[in-house]
Amino acid sequence: MKTITTTQELAAYCAHAAKFAYVTVDTEFLRERTYYAKLCLIQLAVSGDDPEEDAVLVDPIEGAEMSLEPLYDLFRDEAVVKVFHAARQDLEIFFVEGGVIPTPLFDTQVAAMVCNFGEQVGYETLVRKIAKESVDKSSRFTDWSRRPLSDAQKNYALADVTHLRDIYEYLSARLTRTKRLSWVEEEMAVLRAPETYVVEPENAWRRVKVRTNAPKFLAIVRELAQFREHYAQTKNVPRSRVYKDDALLELASAKPKAHSDLSKTRLLLREARKGEIADGILAAVAAGLACDPNDMPKVPAPRDKSTINAALADLLRVLLKAKAEQAGVAQKLIATAAELDSIALGERDGLALSGWRKEVFGDDALRLCGGEVALTADGSTVKIIEI
Repeated sequence: MKTITTTQELAAYCAHAAKFAYVTVDTEFLRERTYYAKLCLIQLAVSGDDPEEDAVLVDPIEGAEMSLEPLYDLFRDEAVVKVFHAARQDLEIFFVEGGVIPTPLFDTQVAAMVCNFGEQVGYETLVRKIAKESVDKSSRFTDWSRRPLSDAQKNYALADVTHLRDIYEYLSARLTRTKRLSWVEEEMAVLRAPETYVVEPENAWRRVKVRTNAPKFLAIVRELAQFREHYAQTKNVPRSRVYKDDALLELASAKPKAHSDLSKTRLLLREARKGEIADGILAAVAAGLACDPNDMPKVPAPRDKSTINAALADLLRVLLKAKAEQAGVAQKLIATAAELDSIALGERDGLALSGWRKEVFGDDALRLCGGEVALTADGSTVKIIEI
């Protein structure tokens, strides 16, 4: 197997790959000790028969001086489809490292959900069902930052893109045959959007689960989350190494005003009770307390479930199950339970009522809500009948 460690080798392979209709891509990375993922290995394969030329490993650790720009140029080449499985974390790495999002893009996990393989189907399952192969799990928990890599580790990594060729070709052909390729392309919009991979510190508080919507409390939470996100990004350390969410909420409740107050917090890490983090905590709490009432964060009032037509929501769930089975698409991909409740409440701007979902489910859901159709059981099948 070939391992690329120089810019010249990478440029040569990418020029070779540009002659093919698609290239499969995977990465190995570490994220336990950093905010941003540390890229350790890139696997690439095209559909040729020469194992030395068509499937390669790109090692950015051994090739520390190597530029990945030839790969980014390939990612920008719209004549070559870039194929990933469960692409989000891989794409985040390339966006952060090189400011590039591969296009056109194909995610086999999303495609498999459209092709009736279930929800969030794993790579191993697709290898077994489509490629009729098994995945060697012996190197699953490898520390990919350590060198040298053994042949077993390299083979394990390379298998992630060689089997992916068979999976892509099968799913692509099936989607073309069923005229659903556009459905997958529609789903790629979120993965192609740069905002998917950017966390702005001022919005970090929205990820924190709170039990109260009191504006003053939320103002402190916002400031604490903003400081934590900015510190974690700047120092490239995990958020949890600064302080965890439970400690953040404890701080927002306790409202410490001096360093001595931090020693009373039960959940705050010892390292966070002094120095730069401690100063940041106190400044964030003070900023939250001083926040103008007009600038305090507001969250939507929780939905009053008593206003939901529970019977209609249940009927929508039955309809979703029936339509998903009929279409051979994972239910979760069409609509979530919360989206069904929204439709039952009369909301009409949800994802389930647009695009391909509208065709598969949304139109009939609206007809059901409008009393135009009813549901009936015919043996084990649920059918729609006109009223």
